[in-house]
Amino acid sequence: MEPSLTEKLDKIRSPKLQNQRQTAIVLSAVEDTLREQGADFSPTAYFAAVLALLNQAISSSNGIVNKELATAVVYLLDLLTPYTPQTLLRSKFSQILRHLAPALVLPAAEAPLLRASIGCLESLLLAQDGTAWTVPPTQIGPRRAVAGLLTLAVDHRPKVRKRAQEALTKVLQHPPPSPSLDHPAADMCAETAMKSLTTLADAMTKERKQKGRGPDHYEPALIHALQLLKTVAAASGGWPSRKIESLCEILLNISKSSHEYLTMSAFEVFDIIFAGMADEVSSSKLPRLLEVISELRPSQNDSQLLPPWIAVISRGYDVSAQVDPDETFQKLPGMFDLIRDYLASSSYNIRVSASECLISFMANCVPESVLLEPSVYDEKVLEKLARSVTDLLSIRYQAGWMEVFKVLESIFAALRWRSENLLSDVVRTVGELRASESFAGKKEADTVLGAAVQAMGPEQVLKILPLNLTKPVAGQPGRAWMLPILRDSTTNTRLAHFKADIIPLSETMFQRVLQHGDAEKTMDIKIYETLVHQTWALLPGYCDLPLDLTEAFDQTFAEQISNILYQQIPLRRDVCKALQVLVDSNKATLALEEGQDDLLSRRRVSKGAAKHNIDHLATFAGNLLAVLFNVYSQTLPQYRGYILQCINAYLSITPEQELMATFDRVITMLESSLNEAGPQNQGDKQKQKQAQKKDEPVMPPISHTFMDLVITMAVYLPQESFGPLFSVAALIIAKDDDPQLQKKAYKLIPRLGDSPTGKEALQQRSVELQQLLLNSAEKASAAARRDRLAAIAEIVRFLPTSDLHFIPSVLSEVVISAKEVNEKAREAAFDLLVSMGEKMQDGGKVVNSKVAHMSDDAPDVQASVPEYLTMVSAGLAGSTPHMISATITALARILFHFRESLPPALLTDLVSTLDLFLTSANREIVRSCLGFVKVCVISLPTSIMLPRLESLIPNLMSWSHEHKAHFRAKVKHIIERMIRRFGVEIVEKWCPEDDKKLVTNIRKTRERSKRKKKGAEDQEGDGEEDEEPQKSRKKGRFESEFDEAVYGSSDESDQLGASDEEIFGRKQAPGKRGRGAKQTFIVEDDDEPLDLLDRNALANISSTKPTGTKALGGKRSKAKINADGKLVLGNDGPLEDDDSDDAMMLDFDGTGNRGGGRGDAGDSSVNAYIDALKGKDAVQRGQRGKLKFSNKKSKDGGDDDMEGMDVDEAKGGKGGRDAQARGHDRGRGRGRGGRGGFGRGDRGGRGGTRGRGGSGGGSFRGGGDRRGSNTGKMRGGRIMKRSGRGVRR
Repeated sequence: MEPSLTEKLDKIRSPKLQNQRQTAIVLSAVEDTLREQGADFSPTAYFAAVLALLNQAISSSNGIVNKELATAVVYLLDLLTPYTPQTLLRSKFSQILRHLAPALVLPAAEAPLLRASIGCLESLLLAQDGTAWTVPPTQIGPRRAVAGLLTLAVDHRPKVRKRAQEALTKVLQHPPPSPSLDHPAADMCAETAMKSLTTLADAMTKERKQKGRGPDHYEPALIHALQLLKTVAAASGGWPSRKIESLCEILLNISKSSHEYLTMSAFEVFDIIFAGMADEVSSSKLPRLLEVISELRPSQNDSQLLPPWIAVISRGYDVSAQVDPDETFQKLPGMFDLIRDYLASSSYNIRVSASECLISFMANCVPESVLLEPSVYDEKVLEKLARSVTDLLSIRYQAGWMEVFKVLESIFAALRWRSENLLSDVVRTVGELRASESFAGKKEADTVLGAAVQAMGPEQVLKILPLNLTKPVAGQPGRAWMLPILRDSTTNTRLAHFKADIIPLSETMFQRVLQHGDAEKTMDIKIYETLVHQTWALLPGYCDLPLDLTEAFDQTFAEQISNILYQQIPLRRDVCKALQVLVDSNKATLALEEGQDDLLSRRRVSKGAAKHNIDHLATFAGNLLAVLFNVYSQTLPQYRGYILQCINAYLSITPEQELMATFDRVITMLESSLNEAGPQNQGDKQKQKQAQKKDEPVMPPISHTFMDLVITMAVYLPQESFGPLFSVAALIIAKDDDPQLQKKAYKLIPRLGDSPTGKEALQQRSVELQQLLLNSAEKASAAARRDRLAAIAEIVRFLPTSDLHFIPSVLSEVVISAKEVNEKAREAAFDLLVSMGEKMQDGGKVVNSKVAHMSDDAPDVQASVPEYLTMVSAGLAGSTPHMISATITALARILFHFRESLPPALLTDLVSTLDLFLTSANREIVRSCLGFVKVCVISLPTSIMLPRLESLIPNLMSWSHEHKAHFRAKVKHIIERMIRRFGVEIVEKWCPEDDKKLVTNIRKTRERSKRKKKGAEDQEGDGEEDEEPQKSRKKGRFESEFDEAVYGSSDESDQLGASDEEIFGRKQAPGKRGRGAKQTFIVEDDDEPLDLLDRNALANISSTKPTGTKALGGKRSKAKINADGKLVLGNDGPLEDDDSDDAMMLDFDGTGNRGGGRGDAGDSSVNAYIDALKGKDAVQRGQRGKLKFSNKKSKDGGDDDMEGMDVDEAKGGKGGRDAQARGHDRGRGRGRGGRGGFGRGDRGGRGGTRGRGGSGGGSFRGGGDRRGSNTGKMRGGRIMKRSGRGVRR
């Protein structure tokens, strides 16, 4: 809603910016003058006073007298003119225009003054009548003002240009009353815009022809002129009819520019013009525009101008089809022939543009009436169009057949079933091309044939292109390749064709398979089996909204389908899918909205016909359900999903009486199976486990199958059947000898919550279900815990306020479930705790006398969140540490969710109480307390937490020395959170003196990470480019700022019990690994990927991330020199920053060992073995058995060339293992490199007195750690140069 004049003036009276103060001063002076004169503060009075000031600020002879005063006065005038009477504006038009002229013309005028002047002109021009617009531009009148706006509309200043274009738009959209469609100034605006555009376009063309000058000198001005053109075209309801021809010509010339924005802007002008002509008022201009564009047809091979011209034609006829669909359809064959010729062009761009235009014609220019009720004349137009389409497959268009196929696909989609008798020759020709071995466009041909099947129906297509599979005829090839096309494209056709043609074909193929007997299958037999599967795979398509369902789906066909379900296991999936599609497609038609009540949307099946189809299928539902139930009971559990979906579809349409009878039969069989089946003993369980180990299929007990069916039927049952349903559920829930069956029984209650009838039943039987769940608590098995919690949650969801005593009755069970081993059970418990809290928050009364463990005279309490928290807190007095720990965990979850609803006093007491539990000697209790403290530190107000830090921090620090259960890491993380929120000074204040080093360590670690991050950003040249994606990725990891704060820097390991995600109610992303989950990596060569089928592939699986030589050399640093003046690669002593990432430390543990020795002897040794065999520096044998070592320096500092070494030389030295055992005073090493032998530097241990590292490609003395230089003698080659391994001497 636009603010009133008073609101606008109030904003001016209290300016917030410096440049608005002058306007406030002027307004104050005007109001003081009005008060002195005793005038009303009306828009007219304001206007007269400001107009008097305008004479002082701007003079028609002297120009702008006072710049600041002129800006303020004109701004106020712009504000007042929309509220001033139009008669007054018309009378003062000449006076105002004379004073505004200097501001509009003089170069010294600034943008704020110009924008305000443009606003004044806009209001003045809107007030003019038809007589005023007849004044020529040479005199002072509206046309001269419009000329000024046109000049400012191409100004180089964006804000001025935009304001002028907005003013022109508003003026042209509000013409004075007259019989003409166009505004009186529309011709003038169009002519000026055209003249400006033509001049600039000609100048740019001349500039391009001159050598040595760039073509972009005039482009900014040309873009501004095009923007003005769009403004005029959009505002005047298209373009003035007399100016259309010249406009089209110049726009088409601009369209062939290589400048993308110019081309796009030219098309936008056309689009705006066409869009403006889509209404009834301006549509009379459209035929003339299309005629002009057609006459401007470029040359046949103009690859620059033809594509934009074709695009404009396409858009024009799209609008024409909206305005007059019948007239446009009559012109369609002529336009189709005109554009079709361009498909024979040698230019790819022309062919693509032509094909897209023809596709647009077919999609937009064929009205629905032609498809539903065509007249005789419409049929003649369609026949003429069909002849043109058939001609597209002649040899003339062979170069553009790929584009032709796309056009044919769109034609089939547009004509739908009307193409049945029109495009038979097209289908025949495409089918023959597809059957040719040398034809390269088989994929495109398949797409066209698929569109034909969808439009014409498979019956008509198979008449033209028969399959020829049962009785092949010489000279007529078999077309088995059409079966996949039919499978993917068949829809909305006659089901009788499947019965008459496809089923006999399947029976013939299957008979040939049976005749082969039990002998070994030949290739022909396998082909016949495949054909049987492919033919039945067509059935779902035939069942997708068939046109003859009531006639084709009879008792015989239903029996045939039933036999297939019983006998042919491989075909069950397709048959079940087809039966389901029969129901779903008709129900989807019934669900269509009233606005889509046309035969095209409903694919020739009306809502009445769909309802009749559903009723017809309902007569078969009972028998089909019996068959599906039997098939379901005979199928292994992992293959039952599609059968259950089909059962659901038919349960939804089964009549109520028949459904109740079916349910009664299932319930009876379930009860009998329960009576027959005894409890599962240990022997039965052992047999099942042995069968699973042998991968043998194991059928579940029949009682489980019947229970699945009962759960499936539950949501469709009427109220009358809920009595037996709940009786059976109660019977099964009370049985504790079959946990899986009990689990299924608990699933029944949440299942009922998905249907309206089920919700009503849960509300009516709430008391009965509450008692059932309370009585069965002791018999609930661990496997059913999660589903039992889900059932309780569903009861709580519909719990009336009079039965809130159910919450304290089950509260202890829910709290203890927060410590379940099963993660999903824990999540269900946490969600239920929140749900019960929300139910208590809604209010009501808790009748404590009805709670089982409370006395009969217990007083009632009002339901609230504090009362709920008090109930949960009772568990802190539990007799076992497990119960206390579970209570603390539950309190943490409740506290986080309801922290804003709890009074500060209660929060303070709760934190104080839990602070005492930190002093407990039981680790389980303390572990939960740490989670609770973390919630408090993060979420509670500082006013509550700051007074508690005095005792909380020492209690926390007492567990910082405990390494079990990751206590030390947890405490460190909580302290880090405290420092982040409360500041390091406060934390250090209350920290014990002996533990302040932990706070110091946290502070230094944070400072070090900041320095490293800053240094990394400074080193990277493209740091600014990489920064934004990193920020966006980091932001996208969390759903809220709280998640970012809680989880952003947590490095805790996994723990038993509840995780942070569960306590905070944050769902872990599916597929996301836990923090402590072990990861594996694949080690591959650069040349070829790992062959996972190779039996040696396991040797390439590493538990640590492989580090290539390129990764080692990624971060360069200055060379270092030791005390002897020798070059040192790597670290030769402690560095200034003890957290530095030395490249050599990637392969060494803290003692200098590389994977082996006294360090990690597990995964790292496997990696070392892989590196030795397949690493970049692995030893290789060359000619004559010589060993070769990589010694060529690559870009990353690695070694690539090979230096040879005789095997005898290699054997001359002593092995590294001897050196490891004995050591040596000049090169003691813990790796394979030892004295006298050849050794790889990356295997060296710690060096001796003369040298600390280095490795050699030949025999040398003084092997050792890589972190130093080699001082021994070398022979047989150079010392291998690898990052930090040693230097050549």
